[in-house]
Amino acid sequence: MTQYHTLRVILGDQLNAGHKWLRKVDDGVLYLMAELHPEATYVKHHFQKLCAFFLAMEKFSEALQEAGHQVRFLTLDHTQDKTLASLIMETANEIGVRRIELQRPDEYRVLMEYKSVAEKAVQSVSLHDTQHFMLPFDDIPKHFKPKAPTRMEHFYRKMRQRFNILMEDENTPEGGKWNFDSSNRHKLKAKDMAHIPEPLCFQQDVTTIKERIERHQIPYLGKPCDTLLWPVTRHDALTLLQFFCDHLLPNFGRFQDAMTDQTPHKWSLYHSRLSFALNTKMISPKHVIKAAVLTYEYRKKDISIAQVEGFVRQILGWREYVRGMYWINMPDYHDQNALEAHRDLPSYFWNGHTKMNCLSQAIGQSLEYAYAHHIQRLMVTGNFCLLTEVAPSQVDEWYLGIYVDALEWVELPNTRSMSQFADGGWIASKPYAASGSYIQRMSDYCASCHYDVDEKTTDNACPLNSLYWRFMDKHRERLFKNPRIGVIYGNWDRQDASYRQDILDRAQWCLDNIEEL
Repeated sequence: MTQYHTLRVILGDQLNAGHKWLRKVDDGVLYLMAELHPEATYVKHHFQKLCAFFLAMEKFSEALQEAGHQVRFLTLDHTQDKTLASLIMETANEIGVRRIELQRPDEYRVLMEYKSVAEKAVQSVSLHDTQHFMLPFDDIPKHFKPKAPTRMEHFYRKMRQRFNILMEDENTPEGGKWNFDSSNRHKLKAKDMAHIPEPLCFQQDVTTIKERIERHQIPYLGKPCDTLLWPVTRHDALTLLQFFCDHLLPNFGRFQDAMTDQTPHKWSLYHSRLSFALNTKMISPKHVIKAAVLTYEYRKKDISIAQVEGFVRQILGWREYVRGMYWINMPDYHDQNALEAHRDLPSYFWNGHTKMNCLSQAIGQSLEYAYAHHIQRLMVTGNFCLLTEVAPSQVDEWYLGIYVDALEWVELPNTRSMSQFADGGWIASKPYAASGSYIQRMSDYCASCHYDVDEKTTDNACPLNSLYWRFMDKHRERLFKNPRIGVIYGNWDRQDASYRQDILDRAQWCLDNIEEL
């Protein structure tokens, strides 16, 4: 029987094959990986999300064993109702190790479990960096302050300079601008549809995992399936990255905000869909950025700076930024509800059955693929929840459960802060509220909608129009002095008082009949 001296725990979002732990084989080290009921049920997850994490963990454990490491991989059949903390301590006591080594978790609730392990275990317990993020954890307080506004753009520029990415010299960004966002707001036209590449999908067999989920009665969103389209190994992730660089990067920035219901590939468009691979650490942000930048440098004739900068900004800027905002503000994030929103999430968020085509498309796609791109999340479902005053805790839970890439560290700042403005402005300098005109500008959803996007007060008027003006009117005191949106009130004030009241009445009807929209 092997005598172990160290137990090392690897979580489902710590599948980093390049981690220092794995550089040499030590038969005295046992790696513990496990499917856990509490992790599968703390929110209702999408079926594909459950399968993706479980299969990725299984594949990673197999790769470790093939490399000669000692691994104990436990499924739901073995763990039953054990918590992460109890499983770690039971395993450590059973095999008689002297040390328990953990990687720093990315979620606060897991960190609390690890603290309980450290307090109760008789073994020495140490916490190690995941060696994944570009900004070291200890540097977070240098860039962020608790409960204080910190803008992403300033942070992003510092990161570009720190890592010398898309820089002409230490102070000058390539192309003479830090941000090409204004060039990346194109709507897909009819002539563009035929050129959208067919997405690269993987056909992973999950029938065994499906049976296990059903056997243990794990609740889930979406429909059960036998195959999975997401990458579950590092090789898959690298293949998907190469596909993005070869086929999608040339038009990524240009159409990154666009939405359509007119093509079979509407759910993927030019997005990389690497977020699951990144958030499980199968692939590193540094590797992804390097691949995109090298592709741009090699193909400058057909890839403009706006395309690659928009992508780099998402990885080096936004992703690292929301991680910093999450950790500097936990656990207080969960209590933020600055706009005092308390409405229940409408039932169609669970089935997509609504006459609002933008919502139907975004929710339906999310239920089918466990995926929606950032504008669908922010400006369709998120905007609707903001305008209808849905409780932030319910919005958090829905986003955290439905998306394959959703982990609290990235989900919470995106929904409660950026989408719902529940923090009052830590991340966003203004609420991302919009009427139907924004949806019309960035998509073709409105053309086939039950509602008329040009109407505000009639029974057939797009609900977003009246709800937007109600939101702005209700929060006037908070928003009027905001330089980014204060001018909007001039447009509102110039309208006849009776017309303004008609708009507010239409908005109230929409709220009173929200389930019928």
